[in-house]
Formats: sequence, structure tokens, C-alpha cells
Amino acid sequence: MSSAPRKPRARSYDPAKTRAAVLAQFRNVREAVAGLSAEQLALPTRLGDWTVRELAAHIASVTDNVSRSIEAPAPAKHEVALVDWAFATRAFAGKVDEAAHEAAADAEPLELLDRTAARFTDITLPAPGDRLVAARVGAMRLDDLIVTRCVELIVHTDDLAAALGTEIPYDRQALATCVRLLADGLATKAPGGSVEVRIPPFAVVQCVAGPKHTRGTPPNVVETDPLTWVRLATGRTDWATALDEAAVSASGERADISAQLPLLG
Repeated sequence: MSSAPRKPRARSYDPAKTRAAVLAQFRNVREAVAGLSAEQLALPTRLGDWTVRELAAHIASVTDNVSRSIEAPAPAKHEVALVDWAFATRAFAGKVDEAAHEAAADAEPLELLDRTAARFTDITLPAPGDRLVAARVGAMRLDDLIVTRCVELIVHTDDLAAALGTEIPYDRQALATCVRLLADGLATKAPGGSVEVRIPPFAVVQCVAGPKHTRGTPPNVVETDPLTWVRLATGRTDWATALDEAAVSASGERADISAQLPLLG
């Protein structure tokens, strides 16, 4: 009798490194937005009716969530684990869209970004590390909320680069954190050991219920690069397109993980 697939072990992240990664990637975004013309700020993005202006305002807002959450009273009960954060965000798409438009109307994007950077830089992280904060998705550990900002920043840096038709640098630590959290989300959504998903050089996870691989080369392997994985996990590209473009390789009869994607809406 086989046992049920177990939830993968939670990964740990160094709070100081994560905070530095958020700041580094935020500065990359700020540099990309600085000097944009009114015409460039009005360019469409792949995010519904958002222009670059709304996208930049959203990036400022989701990063500033950390500062705002610290200033608010701490919740009494932990509600959302880090690995479950991605699945909890879907319910708030409407509120996120409304907030982005409001923020974009409030001030110029560069002003919003500079204001956010100053507040985030001034944060003194409280001890102990299990301090709870009231996030939109529910009460989370503060350290976990900062990890999720790496995901937000990497995903939306890619959105911004696509809209502007330019390249924007990715902080290595921020990209690694984003890739790992989304990979762990897949392993949580589809627990098991029949498929090995490789995103070199940052993550390897096993997922999907079925015969478990124990030795040698796994019979079912998916491999892709970090940015393609981020796009697959967030619905910026789909499985068929990634395969057609040879951006992902999949070997084995169970290696099609399209039913598990996207993870983050």
C-alpha cells in the first residue's frame, strides 16, 4: 500500500539577503523608469488595460506594502504560509487592479518609486523573525512577506521590460528567490515524486503523484531557464508555446505539467 504524497519541506530564506535583494531589484526598476517620456509611460503592457504608468505604480505599491504592514498592528494569528501565498493572491485581482489605477493617478511613477525606496531603506526589521503582519492575503510572517516581494519584483520587471522593448537587469538573489518559491509552489500544488523539474542554477523539485524516482536518471524530467519558468508559473507564457520555442524540454510520459500551470494568477 503506497502512502499519500507528502507536502515538500519548507525552504528557508535569509532575511538580510532577501531584504537586500528586494532593494537591488527595486533600484533596477527605478533606473528603468527614470527618464521615460509621457509616450513611453502610456505604452500598453500585457496586464489588461494597464499602461507602463499603472505597472510602475503597482510595483511601488506592492513593495511599499512591507513598510505599511510594519506600521500596522500585528495580527494575533498566523494565517498564510509562504508557500501558499501564490495560491491566495488570485482572489484579490480586482482590488489590485483598482489600487494600481488609484496609485497611478496619485503621483508620477518616479515619485512613487522614490518614496517607496526611501521608506523601505529606512525599515528596521523587528525581532524576532516570527513577527506577523497583515498582508492582503491574510496574516503572514514579516520575513515571508519580504520573500514574496522578490516574486512581485521579478515578475513585474519582466512585464516592464516586455512593454518597453528593452532589457532590465535582474538581481541574482531576487531571481533565485522568485524561482525557488514558485518551484516550491508547484511541488505543493502537485505533491509527488514522479516528475523532476529543473530550473538551473536555482532549483530542482520533485512533483506529481505516481511512481517515485529513487536512483539514477529520473524517467520524467522538465527543464527550463529561470525566466521561462517565471513566465510559465505566472501565465505570461503557456506550456505549448514554451515547448514550440524550445524554451522548455520535457521527457517522459508524465512530464507534461501544463495542467498545474499557472501557479500565480
